[in-house]
Parts: sequence; structure tokens; C-alpha cells
Amino acid sequence: MVSSICVFAGSNPGLHAEYAVKARELGQQIAAHGCRLVYGGSRNGLMGQVADGVLASGSEAVGVMPVDLFKEEIRHSGLTSLIEVTGMHERKAVMSGMADAFIALPGGVGTFEELFEILCWAQIGIHRKPIGLLNVRGYFNLLAEMITHSVGEGFAAPSTLDLLKIASEPAELLEWMKSYSASDDTLGQTSFSPLG
Repeated sequence: MVSSICVFAGSNPGLHAEYAVKARELGQQIAAHGCRLVYGGSRNGLMGQVADGVLASGSEAVGVMPVDLFKEEIRHSGLTSLIEVTGMHERKAVMSGMADAFIALPGGVGTFEELFEILCWAQIGIHRKPIGLLNVRGYFNLLAEMITHSVGEGFAAPSTLDLLKIASEPAELLEWMKSYSASDDTLGQTSFSPLG
């Protein structure tokens, strides 16, 4: 059962207003589906937008932030709780331990790193939690093509394609996650169709 969702997201807003709109909408949908947000704790960029969406809709938002990032990533002052950790490895371990599911919003290298670690863990069987990508403005299309290429070149198993769900609407991701079962062998049947 999915009740706590970890969101990876950029600490920048991106160049198009739609990124922030969809991040806030994702937060609203997380709350509407009775879930708690776990994320990096910043008030900046898309990270702050998803937290604001959750909090404004009456649900909980838990931030996890290394102490040495407080100056760089301005912590969100309105969170339900903020967990202070000593470094990035502990941050990711705490967030993944608290989460029943994962969603990546558009972001930069840090977001990609968090996503690929969770994807790798799913591939080697460390977890069977759902992983979704919110594909705003087709942001993740090239990433999906890269993973598909790695399969085609024999570096990743075809089953890798079944570990992600890509959707352009927050509600679609949340509906899929709420009905997800760890024994569900169909979790990725449509995951790599271009969704814009």
C-alpha cells in the first residue's frame, strides 16, 4: 500500500512555468490520494513547489536535508518535519526507507543520480516499490530513449524497461501507484510510450 511518496526534483524552477505548475499539482495529487510527501527539504525550485502543493492541500511534507546544505538549499520553513542528516548518502537512505513509492520531477544531475540509484536498486531486487517519472514538456523522453538504447546494445536487461512508469499528468501517476502491487508483472507495459 502506498502512503508515503518520495519525490526527487530540481532545486531550480526551470525555464518554463509549466514545470512549477505541474510540480505543485503533483503535491496536490499526493495529498488528494491520502499520501505523505518525503523529499529533500528545500523551499527552492520544483522541490518547494511540490511541498507547497502538499501542505496547501492539508497533507504532510517531510524534508530530509544534510546540515551542510542549509546555506545552499534554503530549507522549507513550513514543513511538517525536517530531518537533519550528516550527508547525501544518509539523506538518500532515509528518504528511501520512509517511502513506499518514488516520483522524479524534472531536475538536473542530482535528480538523475537519485533516480538512477533507486532504479538500480529495483533492478537488483533491493526493493519492489513503484517508480514514476512526471514527464512535463517531454522532459524525460531522451532519458527513456537512453535506457532503451542500453537494452538494445546489451548493457541492460529488457526487464529494465518495466521498472518505470512515465506519465505527463500527476493524477495518472498517483492512480497507478495507489493500485500498484509488488507482485504486479504488468507495471511497465506502457511505460516507455511517448507521452509528451
